Amino acid sequence: MADAVTFSFSDTIAGYVTRFDSGTRLLRLKTADGREFDVSLAGDPSAELVRNLDEPYIDASGHIDEMLSPGRFLFVYGVHYPERGGGFDAKRLVFLGRGAEDYRFEEPSWWIKQIESLADFYKRAQFGDGPVDFTEYRTEIRLGGDKTASHVQETDTISRLVYGMASAYLLTGKDEYLEVAERGTEYLRKHMRVVDSEEDVVFWYHGISVDGDSERKLFTSEFSDDYDAIPMYEQIYALAGPIQTYRVTGDIRIKNDADATIRLFDKFFFDPEQGGYYSHIDPILFSADHESLGENAERKNWNSVGDHAPAYLINLYLATGDQKYADFLEYTFDTIADKFPDYKNSPFVQERFFRDWSHDTAHSWQQNRAVVGHNLKIAWNLMRMNSLKAKPEYEQLAKKIGEIMPAVGSDVQRGGWYDVVERLKGGDQEAYRFAWHDRKAWWQQEQAILAYLILNGTVGGDANLREARQAQAFYNTFFLDHDEGAVYFNVLASGTPYLLGTERLKGSHSMSMYHSAELCYLSAVYNNLLINGREMDFHFQPDPTNLPDRVLRVSPDLLPAGSVRIASVEIDEKPYTDFDADALTLRLPDVQGRVKVKVRLRPVTK
Repeated sequence: MADAVTFSFSDTIAGYVTRFDSGTRLLRLKTADGREFDVSLAGDPSAELVRNLDEPYIDASGHIDEMLSPGRFLFVYGVHYPERGGGFDAKRLVFLGRGAEDYRFEEPSWWIKQIESLADFYKRAQFGDGPVDFTEYRTEIRLGGDKTASHVQETDTISRLVYGMASAYLLTGKDEYLEVAERGTEYLRKHMRVVDSEEDVVFWYHGISVDGDSERKLFTSEFSDDYDAIPMYEQIYALAGPIQTYRVTGDIRIKNDADATIRLFDKFFFDPEQGGYYSHIDPILFSADHESLGENAERKNWNSVGDHAPAYLINLYLATGDQKYADFLEYTFDTIADKFPDYKNSPFVQERFFRDWSHDTAHSWQQNRAVVGHNLKIAWNLMRMNSLKAKPEYEQLAKKIGEIMPAVGSDVQRGGWYDVVERLKGGDQEAYRFAWHDRKAWWQQEQAILAYLILNGTVGGDANLREARQAQAFYNTFFLDHDEGAVYFNVLASGTPYLLGTERLKGSHSMSMYHSAELCYLSAVYNNLLINGREMDFHFQPDPTNLPDRVLRVSPDLLPAGSVRIASVEIDEKPYTDFDADALTLRLPDVQGRVKVKVRLRPVTK
């Protein structure tokens, strides 16, 4: 085995400028973990400014020398040559802003513009220039937005599209997005919803297979991990889009569906003896311990316990203020804080369990492996819950995850966050091994960004702000598809798009518009309202008669009490004053039919 690298290769370095000599064309960069690299710019590399979706290329090649000021963070892509101890020749530089302290993704409208572009892409991909007809919806969407030959419509991917469109409406007030969200919700209710009057519950089909004018119901999951079972996470995500739409419209039918689905969870997935929720039930007896479930029998996991909150439950509470949803949230977060940490053995949480909460370390593909994004997702959602009901164990666990994860889950040289890694080191290993590859998925970048944004916005800290900026920088530099639109599923460690298999698709069982839109919505909220002290507008379109006492709740997320207040309200484009600025509520006029509501929220100066 050679002691040193003896071949050339291309790679990316993410770092902070410590020194630049314009005469020798040598740049020194310091990575996130403090290592320094000398980079040669003698080959006249190109340079550009990071750009949002739908923005043109912004060339900065003629401004390299003046922009390489100390402390600036940037990406350098180049070639490593194994000569004289190693050299790195830059080929491409990406700057994150015009000034050394400027980060374009912190511009007030950056994430709002991005969600508009995403919504336009998916609307065009699914419905073209014609009417919004969900019989034309397809789960699989190619890189450029074309549909594949598959005619399957999965419930969860429709719901995720609906979530994205409803979120886009909340931020923009564009009726075309709300139309897609509402028609998608109606389609789900008509084609994918099952009302069991005897048990007084609602459950959702996995999807339908469409063949011309006929459709075949797909009762159980077709996905390999969950085949021929009813997985909890599919029922959870069936609610994601409709509930975000409910926040906009107050349609009571949606809330009734959610309540009936929660009754399903409590009747058939809940374990009253050991606590928590099972991950799967069988389709005949609705039993969690039936032998047909195989290795999914009597199992609990992150998705069955933790995914309630981000997918629908926080949004359901925001829309209603109902204490029963707050209690459900508290129960799930208490369970997470109690059962998931395993820091005596690993820096990663445990994610899969048997009925008695003993660790399941041999399950299917996961074995004893960590999904990096799940750790970050726990930190993000714990801090949301901590704003609703503060508990020391919530904040302590969130902060602990935020402190230990960069060293074990992030790429400290190139930027970005990894996918699945071994929870334990083997033998004399110094690093936690990748389960299969060192690629980086779009949704795991989302969890990192939101975790560190909310940590910075609630408890502060330069380290949290630095991690948030680095994660946003990597995502906006490498995941935005400026050629075809929307975002890539995966990139290589260097940031180069990975376009093979299902990871080439913009729509699949794993990808619709949910994570990318959720990232836009909450990054806009956290950056503007919690961190940078900027006002934001939010849009609603309820029928006052649908809301108890005609009260509309407009809090954009679970934010620290007193951190935001209503600055102004317009109804049907006219000023309106019947609101409680601190409670983030307004009493709608006593009228029939829908009203258009625009609410401006203002951060409270600390």
